[in-house]
Amino acid sequence: MTQVVNTQSVTKPRGVERVIAGQYVMDGAGVKINRVLTGTLQRRLDPFLMLDAFGSDKAGDYIAGFPEHPHRGFETVTYMLAGRMRHRDSAGNEGLVTDGGVQWMTAGRGVIHSEMPEQNEGLMEGFQLWLNLPAKDKMSAPWYRDIPNEEVPRFTLESGATVQVIAGSSHGVAGAVQRDGTEPLYLDIALPEGATFEQPLPAGHNAFIYVFRGEAVVGGRGVPQTRMAIFDNAEGSDGVAIKAVQPTRLLLIAGRPLKEPIAQYGPFVMNTQAELHQAVEDFRSGRFA
Repeated sequence: MTQVVNTQSVTKPRGVERVIAGQYVMDGAGVKINRVLTGTLQRRLDPFLMLDAFGSDKAGDYIAGFPEHPHRGFETVTYMLAGRMRHRDSAGNEGLVTDGGVQWMTAGRGVIHSEMPEQNEGLMEGFQLWLNLPAKDKMSAPWYRDIPNEEVPRFTLESGATVQVIAGSSHGVAGAVQRDGTEPLYLDIALPEGATFEQPLPAGHNAFIYVFRGEAVVGGRGVPQTRMAIFDNAEGSDGVAIKAVQPTRLLLIAGRPLKEPIAQYGPFVMNTQAELHQAVEDFRSGRFA
């Protein structure tokens, strides 16, 4: 879905605070993933709780999928670059995410879901982002939406940069999903060699990129493939500027921090230990959706 663009520029871009390599772990029923945003970064990158990158053309790395498991207190955003994944949940939702599609799920007060591959060969590649919910929304009703690739707004700048706007707004183009509390920005940006992309950001928002093709440069610092760069929150900065060393593709993610306590026990993310104990009890008692 191509949109009309209002070109935006940045006068004082942020620099890179640090570059993160991520940790390769096994999750679900034995799926190999690169956990880029881990628990140690949750406060720094508030409101984001986790970012996993997965990609393999070996069925053994993904075929077991993610059988039924619970969530409470946050949102999951699954973005598939390639492959087919079936979602089913205890609220009665079901959907198939395919190449370039997005699944956005609000766990709210509690949901049990599964994400299982519908392929036994070929490439499966994508990301899952965990986005925290404000305290006032943690016990909201579960919600789910499938966004096929053709419904993701996109635009191309004169520089040749092509941008898909999954959430938030960029250069006057509104994304597929908007959230008032956390104001997430989620962009998939493809840059030709030497091209620069600029994105204004509110001063207080936390922001990072994840490079999954090529190499980018931010403020003179290189960010190679499979690395995440956390942007600083320098006073007076009005956004970010990213340059491609070679043909490059990356995620740019930013959001308004909630500045609320984070209490996590596996797939439950609340504000207090008492709320976590209640979440576990509710799940064990069958009180999720």
